[in-house]
Amino acid sequence: MNEPERIVIEADKPSSHYWKDLWRFRELLLFLAWRDIVVRYKQTVLGIAWAVIRPLLTMIIFVFIFGKVARLPSGGVPYPILVFTGMLQWQFFANALTESSNSLIGSTNLITKVYFPRLLIPMSAVVVCFVDFLISYLILIALFFWYSFLPSGMLFLSLVFSVLTFLLAIGTGLWFAALNVRYRDFRYVVPFVVQIGLYVSPVGFSGNVIPGKYQLVYSLNPMVGIIEGFRWSMFEKQPFPLESCGMSFLITVVFLLGGIRYFRKTERYFSDII
Repeated sequence: MNEPERIVIEADKPSSHYWKDLWRFRELLLFLAWRDIVVRYKQTVLGIAWAVIRPLLTMIIFVFIFGKVARLPSGGVPYPILVFTGMLQWQFFANALTESSNSLIGSTNLITKVYFPRLLIPMSAVVVCFVDFLISYLILIALFFWYSFLPSGMLFLSLVFSVLTFLLAIGTGLWFAALNVRYRDFRYVVPFVVQIGLYVSPVGFSGNVIPGKYQLVYSLNPMVGIIEGFRWSMFEKQPFPLESCGMSFLITVVFLLGGIRYFRKTERYFSDII
């Protein structure tokens, strides 16, 4: 009598197989992203319109505080457009970091029962936030028409800075997602980081208002170069912020490679401690 076929589920796959599996399970990435989109807007009155309402309301508040009350300069750009270009990149990063850092905890049943590269879970959370980013982008287009303001000829480079935000969100998200599994305190750390980051990033104002002697230290925040570079590609009113953009690129690469390395190092223990 033949013995029944045995199925062996390994705790971890060799790294050479892991990256092949990541490509082989690419459809799962789309499925997880679609599931999160449906769950996020299910049984909501306004549905996907929330992706437009949140940045729009924040923009109105920032325009009033920084544009009307503080009267900070906008460099010849309508202040709502200045704020919204910063808000687009910041909210994309902040939402992606928040969602990806909690993504593993929210997928406990999936992680403990089925094998697939766990990297797909935080990646799918970032993809969902990227969809929100694209929807919010429609407001920026509407603002350009409303103020009869033509973007610069370097508009196509805005995609480069959006990709940088995407990679930075994945890198930091992997760090916090892995740490959140082992140390649940990090679910309280992430909202604090996001809240502080909003005010130390040039969202409601231009980075040019920061005194020159502090610019290098200020550029250690990777979102500074990304936001300022994104604005430069839109307006081209100021010289290209080479120093801050270069700093953002280097920090993004470090966070991404470091996040992948740490995530892979701790991934094998997720199903045991989650």
